[in-house]
Amino acid sequence: MIRVVLADDQAVVRAGFRMFLELAGDVEVVGEASSGPEAVALVRAYRPDVVCMDVRMPGGNGLVATREITGLDDPVPAVLVVTTFDLDDYVFGALEAGASGFVLKDTHPDDLVDAVRRLARGDGLIDQTVTRRVIAEFARRRPAPDAAPDGGVAPLTPRETEIVRMLARGLSNAEIAEELVVETSTVKSHLGRAMAKIGTRDRLQTVVWAYRTGVAAPG
Repeated sequence: MIRVVLADDQAVVRAGFRMFLELAGDVEVVGEASSGPEAVALVRAYRPDVVCMDVRMPGGNGLVATREITGLDDPVPAVLVVTTFDLDDYVFGALEAGASGFVLKDTHPDDLVDAVRRLARGDGLIDQTVTRRVIAEFARRRPAPDAAPDGGVAPLTPRETEIVRMLARGLSNAEIAEELVVETSTVKSHLGRAMAKIGTRDRLQTVVWAYRTGVAAPG
């Protein structure tokens, strides 16, 4: 079972999410929070696999909660940002704080369940309606081209660097494999080694790292 904590200040929203998720059969909602501090406390108590986080909550900032949750000792749950806002500083702040995925509140219930499953598997996710714009905005906000990766990071091989750059362009493993004329399993292996070197937990945070360090560039 995938263990989930729901964090949203609106009880009716939490009730709806709980119903949709638990109908899936492989998801269990282990706690509900109406503020950021409550969400952090529940995560410490129940150690869920995924936290569905509303970043705009009175009585407790979801951004602060996301940073606290992603900074916990292992096992660290994946944070899925669920919001009505697609492009604003709250969303980017959550991704910068370590969130692993992002979907809009009006997403189809099946897509919400799919997002939770993806994050539980270690895959990052951004709602497909805004993927390109989010990546473009990260490119715009990235450090200067001469910025270096964080100290202590093992250097990526040329192939690992190439695959990370293609990932930052929004390509799937299958699309990268097709472009490089290799097996999808080969792409997964290279990407897994790259993520281990740079210390990212999922694909989305790998994209964030690539733009922060200048490994990936717009265009």
